[in-house]
Amino acid sequence: MHALATRRKQHGTLAVEFALVLGVFLLLLFGLMAIAQGLYASNMVLEVSRRAAVAAAKTDPADAMALQQIRQDAVFRNSPGPLLFAAPLSDAHVRIDYLSIARSADGSLSLQPMVLLPASPAANRVACTTDLYSAQCVQFVRVRLCDVADLVVCQPVTLDSIFPWVQLNLTLTTATTIVKADGLGYVASPP
Repeated sequence: MHALATRRKQHGTLAVEFALVLGVFLLLLFGLMAIAQGLYASNMVLEVSRRAAVAAAKTDPADAMALQQIRQDAVFRNSPGPLLFAAPLSDAHVRIDYLSIARSADGSLSLQPMVLLPASPAANRVACTTDLYSAQCVQFVRVRLCDVADLVVCQPVTLDSIFPWVQLNLTLTTATTIVKADGLGYVASPP
C-alpha cells in the first residue's frame, strides 16, 4: 500500500516538472522564432530596396502602373500586400525618388529630389545631353522603405511580431539604395 502511494506521488511530481520544463521550452522556442523573424526582416529590407532601385532605374517614371508593379515585385508579390513574415512592411512602404545633381555657387555637387519629372525617357535624355546638372535631368534613382504615415520625412517601419505575446518592438532601417539611372526605359526609335 505504501509503494502505491509513493508511485502516485512520483507521477504527480513528474507531471508538474514536465509542465514547468515545457513552459520554459516553449517560451524559448517562441522567443527564438521572433528573433529569427526580426533578422529575416532586417535582411529583407535591403534586398527589397535593391530590387526596386534596379528596376526603377530602367523604367519610365511617368508610368504609374509600371512603378506599382516594381513595388510589388520588390516585396515578392504579384498583388498589393505585405512582405511574407515581415508585416506590416508592404509594397506601399517602397518609396521611389528620382534625383538630379545640383551644382551650388561654390561648385559643390549634391543630389536633389526632383519635383518635376521629365515627360518621357526621351525628354530626360535630351535634358541630360543639354545640361548634365539641369534640374530636369534624372541622374540617380533612390529607393527607401518608409512608414506610410509620413509622406514628407522617411520614418522607419516598426515590425509586427508573428506572435502577439512576444513583442520585440524592432524598428527596421529605411534601407536606402541609390543607383545610376539606366535610361529610364528609353528605347531609340528606328532610323
